[in-house]
Amino acid sequence: MNSGFRISFPLLFAMIIIAGLQSCGSGGHKGTTTAAEAAPALPAFILEKGSLSSSIQIPGELIAFQQVDLYAKVSSFVKKLNVDVGSEVKMGQLLAVMEAPELTAQLHGAESRLKSQEAIYVSSKATYDRLLETSKTPGTVSQNDLDISNARQKSDLAQLDAAKAAWREIQDTRNYLEVRAPFSGVISARNVSAGAYVGPAGKGSELPIFTLQEQKRLRLVVSVPEAYTSYLHNHSEVTFKVRSLNNREFKGRVVRLAGALDIMLRSQHTEVDVINNDKILLPGMVAEVVVPLNSTTNNFLVPSSAVLNSTKGIYVVKVQNGKTKWVPITTGGSGEGQTEVFGPLNAGDTLITTVSEEVRDDVSVPAVKLH
Repeated sequence: MNSGFRISFPLLFAMIIIAGLQSCGSGGHKGTTTAAEAAPALPAFILEKGSLSSSIQIPGELIAFQQVDLYAKVSSFVKKLNVDVGSEVKMGQLLAVMEAPELTAQLHGAESRLKSQEAIYVSSKATYDRLLETSKTPGTVSQNDLDISNARQKSDLAQLDAAKAAWREIQDTRNYLEVRAPFSGVISARNVSAGAYVGPAGKGSELPIFTLQEQKRLRLVVSVPEAYTSYLHNHSEVTFKVRSLNNREFKGRVVRLAGALDIMLRSQHTEVDVINNDKILLPGMVAEVVVPLNSTTNNFLVPSSAVLNSTKGIYVVKVQNGKTKWVPITTGGSGEGQTEVFGPLNAGDTLITTVSEEVRDDVSVPAVKLH
């Protein structure tokens, strides 16, 4: 029995070692296969052309479509004010009446001179007519007397016309004592009271009597930066919000473009007409204007995450023949998560959706997942 034990032990030990080696070899092969099978597929997409649609927000200001400061044209005193702040007026409506006693006196004087000149002209014309009739009998009136009478008549007629012009001038000046609305709107300011002195010079003339605004139609004034001027044209529709009205959204159309850039701001003065019949919007309000940046051309569009900004340049990563390839590009506009790209690309190329410098150039790609 002792001899049998010595023979069996080495054989048993060798069998144990062989079995252990086989077990290790089998376990290592299994682990390698699992790692290869577990490599995730890279998300990718097929390159296509499209138009970029985005927008920017620019501050703007609402102003009255028409606004005028109404002054007195002659030195006078305010006799009566027919309107006040907030009054809605119609075109031609009488707003205020002034009085100027010296104008009344001047008008009476002009009327007297006019009547006097009319009497002089009537007399000289009658004299000429009588001489003309008498001259038809030969030898009764000399031609010289007839010519002198005719000249006097014409001179008196000229003096009469001058008197009429002087009277009309004073009459027109007197009409300036009435201030009327040049257009329909709302009185937004009143700076005088009854009895105040007003006129083109002197105390009280520094401020206008009234400020009149047309508020049923407003102008939305926007300064569009140079980079975005090509996106707005006449009749382009824009939307805007007013914070003081709980960001309520309004619409309008571009009506007036300056056609030149402001030298200081490098922007184009742009005006949008806004209908405001309910007068919810007020002149002076600040608005956030949304300017659509709709491209009119089709270019290659990629997700912004597909653009690699490295120290060497700007690239997208293309998958070709199972390997990665860094393609140098330049970028255009961007918006809503998309970017315009330009470079040696073709429609139908497969590009990786999300890239970083960890995605090396010219390395094998296990698989891609298109979306």
